Amino acid sequence: MPIIEVDGVRKAYGGRTVVDGVGFRVQEGEIFGILGPNGAGKTTTVECVEGLRIPDAGTVRVAGLDPVADRDRVTLLLGAQLQESELQPKLTVREALELYSAFYPRPADWRPLAERLGLDTHLTRRFAKLSGGQKQRLSIALALIGSPRVVVLDELTTGLDPRARRDTWGLIEEIRDSGVTVLLDTHFMEEAQRLCDRVAVIDKGRVVALDTPAGLTGRAAGSTVISFTPSKPLPDAGELTGLPGAVSVSVGESDGRVVVHGGDDTADAVISLLARHRITARHLRVLGTSLDDAFLDLTEQDA
Repeated sequence: MPIIEVDGVRKAYGGRTVVDGVGFRVQEGEIFGILGPNGAGKTTTVECVEGLRIPDAGTVRVAGLDPVADRDRVTLLLGAQLQESELQPKLTVREALELYSAFYPRPADWRPLAERLGLDTHLTRRFAKLSGGQKQRLSIALALIGSPRVVVLDELTTGLDPRARRDTWGLIEEIRDSGVTVLLDTHFMEEAQRLCDRVAVIDKGRVVALDTPAGLTGRAAGSTVISFTPSKPLPDAGELTGLPGAVSVSVGESDGRVVVHGGDDTADAVISLLARHRITARHLRVLGTSLDDAFLDLTEQDA
């Protein structure tokens, strides 16, 4: 049985629908990502999973429990790192970790957790004196301190520098490997591509795609990008547009660099075409599309 089940969830504020029939299943032990533009309904969706919002319609279940009706039981098995959270300003990092540990019957040892998140040298610092990144890391630690079966992370690494972001990714992978299910709401495509087993893309309150990161990039228009500078102009640049799988062709006005978006067969066809015309492809690059490209394709369709 999936550990998280979301079926036909709808939520409106002041007559404006922000979540419109969202549904997905999260299997135990996976990292499941939610992607979407600002205002797409991502945070409202995860808040319904956490029990912080009550859906106007539809159902949410966490390990078979209703996050609202069974709040006490769900609280013991679900940890949450909110997009924005505040603690009492004079509370120290140590006091916060000890306080949250006291809420759970079998808490994790907060000391190695604090060390892993780089908080061990700030244990006596008051919350009000922490930087934005330090507050974010403390929020992650507090989400994990109850030894949850499920952890919901909303904008996990916002405010972290690149090194701290990658260290945090490593921690999340370790947590998943220990059997904890992770629901990750993020706008960092690299983060989703690195961490997520599957991703739901939400746009205008609806799920517009649900697949693995590789599956999403594979379905993007022009999933292979070939770029090069020809040693001499092509006799007919229009020949490139007729190649197998070619989606688009552009030629730089200043440097003449050619960029072709196409499929798996397009690169071979480009090389064959250039060989027939005895043209050398200088600075040739062949790249697969990124999750960014797939995301833009999916969320711009109805723009």
